[in-house]
Amino acid sequence: MQKRKVDEFFGRLAAADPEPKTELEYGNPYTLLVAVVLSAQATDVGVNRATGPLFRLVDTPQKMLDLGEERLREFIKTIGLFNTKAKNVIALSRILVEQYGGQVPADRDVLETLPGVGRKTANVVMNVAFGQPTIAVDTHIFRVANRTGLAAGKTPLAVEEKLERAVPARWRLHAHHWLILHGRYVCQARKPRCPDCTVRDLCAYKAKTV
Repeated sequence: MQKRKVDEFFGRLAAADPEPKTELEYGNPYTLLVAVVLSAQATDVGVNRATGPLFRLVDTPQKMLDLGEERLREFIKTIGLFNTKAKNVIALSRILVEQYGGQVPADRDVLETLPGVGRKTANVVMNVAFGQPTIAVDTHIFRVANRTGLAAGKTPLAVEEKLERAVPARWRLHAHHWLILHGRYVCQARKPRCPDCTVRDLCAYKAKTV
């Protein structure tokens, strides 16, 4: 997509939603990190339903360790892969306590070394908790970037790198959320809502719905 069109693309998304926010509920960088780890292959709604009661009791790595893996599993058992996620949350909490003073480090490379934390999760935390202009490519962003021609790529990393080059600096901070929300509610996988799309005329998708 041409640079002029990319700028217009994000300008329209910004006009519709100037301050987009994550739909995951959290209270601090640590609870955000836990929520994003739990959200892998799960919906934000489902994660919020489980973490609401959990985060009323636990909001630090030490409190999570005090809770323990068995009790954590009870809180998150409605979330897919909850056994593995519980192990990862306890493990990353222990590392945060033992190596980082109970704080979530504002460093993407360090975050990626934590159990259960991949590049997408690290990018979300860096963007939402620390205000860095990172772009976390999930299934929604991957679909929107390829379908529209905004930043076509065969892998999430390829799409991320193209978006980082293509998105103008003034839109970079919120680009991640604009694209996720657009993919979640408008440019949906099975039947995109093209008649409701604010960037329809900028989109390269040939099989637009009517």
